Amino acid sequence: MATSTFEWFPGIQVHRSNDLIEWVLIARPLDEKRLLDIVGVPDSCGVWAPCLSFSSGLFYLAYTVVKRFDGHFKDTHNYVTTSPHITGPWSDPVHINSSGFDPSIFHDTDGRSWWLNMIWDHRPDRTPFHGIVLQELDRSDLQLKGEPTLISQGSDIGLVEGPHLYRLGDYYYLMVAEGGTGYGHAISVARSRSINGPYVFDPQGPLMTSRAHTQWPLQRSGHGSLVHLGDDDYAISFLCSRRTNALQHSPMGRESGLANVVLTDDQWIRQPNGETRPPLCFPNANERTATPTRARAFCDAFDTQTLSSNYQWLRDSESNSWCSLTARPGFLRITGRESPGSVFKQSLIATRMTDWNCAVETCLEFTPRHFQSLAGLMIYYNSTKFHYVHVTHDPALGQVLSVVSCLADEHLLNDYPLGSECISLTTETTFLRCEIKASYAEVFYKETYEAQWTKLPVRLDMTCLTDQAGQVSGEQFTGTFVGLAAHDLSGQAATADFAYFSYTEEH
Repeated sequence: MATSTFEWFPGIQVHRSNDLIEWVLIARPLDEKRLLDIVGVPDSCGVWAPCLSFSSGLFYLAYTVVKRFDGHFKDTHNYVTTSPHITGPWSDPVHINSSGFDPSIFHDTDGRSWWLNMIWDHRPDRTPFHGIVLQELDRSDLQLKGEPTLISQGSDIGLVEGPHLYRLGDYYYLMVAEGGTGYGHAISVARSRSINGPYVFDPQGPLMTSRAHTQWPLQRSGHGSLVHLGDDDYAISFLCSRRTNALQHSPMGRESGLANVVLTDDQWIRQPNGETRPPLCFPNANERTATPTRARAFCDAFDTQTLSSNYQWLRDSESNSWCSLTARPGFLRITGRESPGSVFKQSLIATRMTDWNCAVETCLEFTPRHFQSLAGLMIYYNSTKFHYVHVTHDPALGQVLSVVSCLADEHLLNDYPLGSECISLTTETTFLRCEIKASYAEVFYKETYEAQWTKLPVRLDMTCLTDQAGQVSGEQFTGTFVGLAAHDLSGQAATADFAYFSYTEEH
């Protein structure tokens, strides 16, 4: 299963499972600048909707790199990279087109391959989702052949995207996302006896949606992808988000779900028992029981020479230039660069928040010499939405602890939960801890291992660090990350040494 990474690096995460229950991260293919250069891309741009396929001994990975988000225009560059092994090495990416996003490759039984993507339409008085096009892809040189054919403009739901094509029996099946990626999201299926169409949508409506069930725990389900498990068993992976309260806040952003589907007697792909809502467990057949999900927890002592795959960083492929596990063995050294709002050179190592309730903790050694040097723990959604508990320098007090936030402000204006107050520190070593409770976070600190934690008199608003906060609702995707950061706005590249980082889900 290949999933989007947007502005986070390395690009695309590939998980593998032997039973569709337990999943292990095994590859992050776009891990070099030659494969992915996204420095400067806006928030929630970068890598969208990868499609992983396999044919004749070769893995094909199709994906979009989005360079512009806002406005009527979009810059959406589509690429393919290949490898004989899922763990790589991956070939230099080949640019296919830039006409729209969500590319996929269909390998037909006759040995031909086909490229699909949605078409973006910037013209006035038109839906921007023009439709789905199909064009033959030459496997020998990964170039398009002939002219694109518009095979579908979607159902009555509209906003068609995310195309995937399959051949089962006498039919070609087109599985698409519709309704936008917000609360109107849906998966629809159309079929045709000819690959070029016409494609007719299932008369019973969407295969999956929560659009009419606003209180359902899983919302925004769409972008389905089919897999044949053998015999008559099929499943789909799909995009979804977990709601946390009546406001449907989603601090984890978009996540991946799984559902059983069947091929009915009249040859339609549907969920069992006529259900259209996304299932709340998998497997979801009546005779099976789901394995309970274990709480995620890890503590990294930074005693290796390579960074754990738990982490990602923002946009910059050259992490070795500002992040080191060897400069001081047993510590992670981060060199401060641009500001927390930067979309170019920001020094943040982070992991995805995967539950509403969790705790993160670290210990850092940092001796800032001026107020423009900061280092500490970040709870980060994007450049407009974050909380930063950090050590810095105050001219009157010396080394201090402070908190700065950006509460979904499009102008990047800061909020200071402690006001003008800072907490004076007496040592170069500072322990920091954040406990996140779905809608808020609490902050603790101490200066020695033996000391008791002291809670700061602040309660950080987590509803601002969700898909819905700021900008246009539903048009942000990444979810919240937590991690370690250093910033030096003076350009003097101050360094901070982190002794450990722990993440614990708390149910």
